[in-house]
Parts: sequence; structure tokens; C-alpha cells
Amino acid sequence: MEKPFFTIVTITYNAEKTVGITLESVGNQSYKNYEYIAIDGASKDRTTQILKSSPYLTKYISEPDNGLYDAMNKGLKLATGEYIIFLNAGDALHSKDTLEKIVDSIGENRPDIIYGETALVDTDRNFIGMRRLHAPDKLTWKSFRMGMLVCHQAFIVRRELAPEYDTQYRFSADYDWCIRCMKKSSQIHNTHHTLIDYLNEGITTQNHKASLKERYDIMVRYYGRISVTLLHLWFAVRYYMSKWVRNQA
Repeated sequence: MEKPFFTIVTITYNAEKTVGITLESVGNQSYKNYEYIAIDGASKDRTTQILKSSPYLTKYISEPDNGLYDAMNKGLKLATGEYIIFLNAGDALHSKDTLEKIVDSIGENRPDIIYGETALVDTDRNFIGMRRLHAPDKLTWKSFRMGMLVCHQAFIVRRELAPEYDTQYRFSADYDWCIRCMKKSSQIHNTHHTLIDYLNEGITTQNHKASLKERYDIMVRYYGRISVTLLHLWFAVRYYMSKWVRNQA
């Protein structure tokens, strides 16, 4: 059987300080059966020059867009691979043989979704720790009732299965997209490998609150208001109990 062909998409905007490591992490892969696309939102810094001169890109476009998920939809439309991977500027494939490990993990199978773990790194690429939410051994669309258990970058989908992102969500369309992908899937494969180094830069409090609000709305949409409300009450009780225990120590 012919080995899988990947489309890797990186979205950029004013990313001159972070995009280089991302480009190199793809270009240095031992497995070469992929295309690499960059979608830039008409950056004002040197990002477009970096993309234009990169030997690793198959194609790139730079034009105004309506935000991150609009740019991701552009990437979906340009993709020709069997599987699609979204890799943000500043993030990186975990090692030079990450794609090779993915291919070896699935063997002759062609699962609808492939996933793995995510490591957090700082701006100097030092390892901080593993992502707080660990990928479950078995993953279904109902798993995300507990939150986004798999990082978007470590969530690889068959392109023909992947819908467009719902751009009504400004901060959490990836959460909604992953759920919709899983609902359409018949086979979801855990590689049991760390796939991504995620740049832990942090986000503003305002965006974080907006993201949580969107995620709550998405949860209610798929899992029901009563179930989600009870679950969040349990989250709150668990948080304050753990905080109380720490204060007693």
C-alpha cells in the first residue's frame, strides 16, 4: 500500500520571531511524503519574506483574512494530502522522525483520525512539561465533554473527512471542529507518541474568558445544558477542594 501523504498547514501573522522553528521542524523530517502550505494574513513584519525564501514550503499565500479560522479554511481548500495537520507558528513537530513514527504507528491501516500527546516548551525551546490534559487511551467525540483532551496540533484528520471551521467562533472553533470530525469518524487511532512541541506563550485574560465562554456554548450544543452544567459544578467543587487541601499543607 502506498504510504500516506500529509498536508501540513501553518497559519501566520506577524510571526517573524517564531515561524522559523516551525518551518525547520517540518523541513527536517526524515519522512518526506508531504506538502507544506503556509497561509499568511498579510503580515506587516518580515514574515512574508521568511516564507518566500523558505526551501521547505510547497506553497504559500499572503493576503488579508477574517481571522485564524478563516485562514485555516483557506488551508483546507488548498490541501491535497490524505491527512491534514495544522501547525501554528512557534509550534513544532516534536522530533525529526515524528511523521515517520506516525506512519509506523498506523501501519497498513488508514484511520480517520490520528492523535498523540503534546509537550509544552518556552520561547527558548526548553521543555516545560506535558500538556495538563492528557490524550486518553481511547478517544471518541464524547471524550471532549471533559474538555479538549487532545491538542489541535496533535489531532490529524483525513482531509476528505474534515469540514470547514465554523467561523462564528473566534477563539474555540478548533474545539468544535475536532468534535465534528470525531462524530464522522469510524476509526480513531492513538499513536502513543508525543507529536507536538507547543509554544506556551500564554494568552490574554480577555481572550481566555471569551474562549471559555465559547467552549461552554459548544459543550452545551453537543452534550446538553443539564449535563454540562452539572459537570462544571463538579469541576468547581474539585478545584476548591484541591485549593483547600493545598492551603492546609
